[in-house]
Amino acid sequence: MIRTDAGMSTSRFCQLIDMPERTWRRWQAKARAERPVKGPWPQPARDAARPLVTAHALKKPEWGHRKIWAMTRHDGHKVSQATVPRLLRDDGLILPSEYQQQRRELAKDRKAAFARNPTGPNRVWQLDFSEFETTTGGTWRIAGCRDWFS
Repeated sequence: MIRTDAGMSTSRFCQLIDMPERTWRRWQAKARAERPVKGPWPQPARDAARPLVTAHALKKPEWGHRKIWAMTRHDGHKVSQATVPRLLRDDGLILPSEYQQQRRELAKDRKAAFARNPTGPNRVWQLDFSEFETTTGGTWRIAGCRDWFS
Protein backbone atom coordinates (compact mmCIF):
# COMPACT_ATOMS: atom_id res chain seq x y z
CA MET A 1 0.00 0.00 0.00
CA ILE A 2 2.77 2.47 0.88
CA ARG A 3 4.77 1.34 -2.14
CA THR A 4 1.85 1.71 -4.57
CA ASP A 5 0.80 5.08 -3.12
CA ALA A 6 4.34 6.38 -3.67
CA GLY A 7 4.43 4.91 -7.18
CA MET A 8 7.60 3.02 -6.35
CA SER A 9 8.80 -0.12 -8.08
CA THR A 10 9.09 -3.32 -6.06
CA SER A 11 12.85 -3.54 -6.52
CA ARG A 12 13.33 0.10 -5.38
CA PHE A 13 11.06 -0.43 -2.36
CA CYS A 14 12.91 -3.61 -1.31
CA GLN A 15 16.21 -1.78 -1.66
CA LEU A 16 14.87 1.07 0.46
CA ILE A 17 13.76 -1.17 3.34
CA ASP A 18 16.85 -3.40 2.98
CA MET A 19 14.97 -6.60 2.20
CA PRO A 20 15.78 -9.14 -0.49
CA GLU A 21 13.29 -8.89 -3.31
CA ARG A 22 12.80 -12.67 -3.23
CA THR A 23 11.59 -12.44 0.40
CA TRP A 24 9.15 -9.68 -0.55
CA ARG A 25 7.75 -11.77 -3.40
CA ARG A 26 7.36 -14.82 -1.15
CA TRP A 27 5.48 -12.78 1.45
CA GLN A 28 3.21 -11.32 -1.20
CA ALA A 29 2.47 -14.79 -2.60
CA LYS A 30 1.49 -16.02 0.87
CA ALA A 31 -0.76 -12.99 1.38
CA ARG A 32 -2.47 -13.55 -1.98
CA ALA A 33 -3.02 -17.24 -1.27
CA GLU A 34 -4.62 -16.27 2.06
CA ARG A 35 -2.80 -18.99 3.92
CA PRO A 36 -3.23 -18.79 7.64
CA VAL A 37 -0.24 -17.45 9.52
CA LYS A 38 1.75 -19.95 11.52
CA GLY A 39 1.59 -20.07 15.29
CA PRO A 40 1.06 -19.35 18.06
CA TRP A 41 3.20 -22.28 19.10
CA PRO A 42 2.72 -24.11 22.40
CA GLN A 43 5.08 -22.93 25.13
CA PRO A 44 5.16 -25.69 27.74
CA ALA A 45 8.39 -24.46 29.38
CA ARG A 46 6.99 -20.97 29.89
CA ASP A 47 3.61 -22.24 31.05
CA ALA A 48 5.23 -24.53 33.63
CA ALA A 49 7.57 -21.84 35.00
CA ARG A 50 5.15 -18.90 34.94
CA PRO A 51 3.62 -19.26 38.45
CA LEU A 52 6.98 -19.59 40.21
CA VAL A 53 8.69 -16.80 38.24
CA THR A 54 5.74 -14.47 38.79
CA ALA A 55 5.68 -15.24 42.52
CA HIS A 56 9.38 -14.40 42.88
CA ALA A 57 9.03 -11.24 40.79
CA LEU A 58 6.08 -9.97 42.83
CA LYS A 59 7.71 -10.86 46.15
CA LYS A 60 10.88 -8.87 45.36
CA PRO A 61 10.23 -6.35 42.55
CA GLU A 62 13.80 -5.04 42.75
CA TRP A 63 15.23 -8.40 41.66
CA GLY A 64 16.40 -8.72 38.09
CA HIS A 65 15.74 -11.65 35.79
CA ARG A 66 19.05 -13.35 36.68
CA LYS A 67 18.27 -13.44 40.40
CA ILE A 68 14.72 -14.65 39.72
CA TRP A 69 16.14 -17.35 37.42
CA ALA A 70 18.56 -18.47 40.15
CA MET A 71 15.81 -18.58 42.78
CA THR A 72 13.54 -20.54 40.44
CA ARG A 73 16.33 -23.06 39.86
CA HIS A 74 16.97 -23.19 43.62
CA ASP A 75 13.31 -24.08 44.14
CA GLY A 76 13.90 -27.12 41.93
CA HIS A 77 12.27 -26.00 38.68
CA LYS A 78 14.35 -26.45 35.53
CA VAL A 79 14.03 -23.31 33.44
CA SER A 80 16.41 -21.67 30.98
CA GLN A 81 17.84 -18.26 31.70
CA ALA A 82 16.28 -16.79 28.54
CA THR A 83 12.77 -17.92 29.51
CA VAL A 84 12.63 -15.79 32.67
CA PRO A 85 12.97 -12.34 31.01
CA ARG A 86 10.46 -13.44 28.36
CA LEU A 87 7.95 -14.34 31.07
CA LEU A 88 8.59 -11.09 32.93
CA ARG A 89 8.16 -9.12 29.71
CA ASP A 90 4.92 -10.97 28.88
CA ASP A 91 3.51 -10.22 32.34
CA GLY A 92 4.74 -6.60 32.41
CA LEU A 93 7.00 -7.24 35.40
CA ILE A 94 10.37 -6.38 33.89
CA LEU A 95 12.17 -3.37 35.35
CA PRO A 96 12.10 -0.22 33.21
CA SER A 97 15.20 0.52 31.14
CA GLU A 98 15.93 3.70 33.13
CA TYR A 99 16.04 1.76 36.42
CA GLN A 100 19.86 1.93 36.68
CA GLN A 101 19.82 5.65 35.90
CA GLN A 102 17.37 6.24 38.77
CA ARG A 103 19.63 4.25 41.11
CA ARG A 104 22.65 6.37 40.11
CA GLU A 105 20.72 9.58 40.76
CA LEU A 106 19.74 8.35 44.22
CA ALA A 107 23.37 7.47 44.95
CA LYS A 108 24.38 10.99 43.91
CA ASP A 109 21.85 12.44 46.37
CA ARG A 110 23.15 10.21 49.17
CA LYS A 111 26.70 11.31 48.45
CA ALA A 112 25.64 14.97 48.51
CA ALA A 113 24.39 14.52 52.10
CA PHE A 114 27.98 14.62 53.43
CA ALA A 115 29.35 18.05 54.37
CA ARG A 116 32.76 16.82 53.29
CA ASN A 117 33.03 13.72 51.16
CA PRO A 118 34.82 10.88 52.91
CA THR A 119 38.40 10.66 51.66
CA GLY A 120 38.75 6.99 52.39
CA PRO A 121 37.35 4.13 54.42
CA ASN A 122 36.39 4.68 58.09
CA ARG A 123 35.85 8.43 57.77
CA VAL A 124 32.13 8.68 58.64
CA TRP A 125 30.30 9.38 61.91
CA GLN A 126 27.24 7.38 62.80
CA LEU A 127 24.76 8.61 65.42
CA ASP A 128 21.98 6.72 67.14
CA PHE A 129 18.85 8.54 68.32
CA SER A 130 16.49 6.77 70.73
CA GLU A 131 13.31 7.85 72.46
CA PHE A 132 11.80 6.11 75.49
CA GLU A 133 8.56 6.80 77.34
CA THR A 134 8.54 6.45 81.09
CA THR A 135 5.72 4.98 83.15
CA THR A 136 4.90 8.44 84.53
CA GLY A 137 4.37 9.94 81.07
CA GLY A 138 7.79 11.48 80.56
CA THR A 139 10.03 11.02 77.57
CA TRP A 140 13.75 10.31 77.50
CA ARG A 141 15.61 11.26 74.39
CA ILE A 142 19.09 9.86 73.97
CA ALA A 143 21.56 10.61 71.22
CA GLY A 144 24.71 8.59 71.30
CA CYS A 145 27.64 8.28 69.00
CA ARG A 146 27.69 4.61 68.05
CA ASP A 147 30.81 4.70 65.91
CA TRP A 148 33.36 7.33 65.13
CA PHE A 149 36.15 7.08 62.70
CA SER A 150 39.09 9.34 62.20
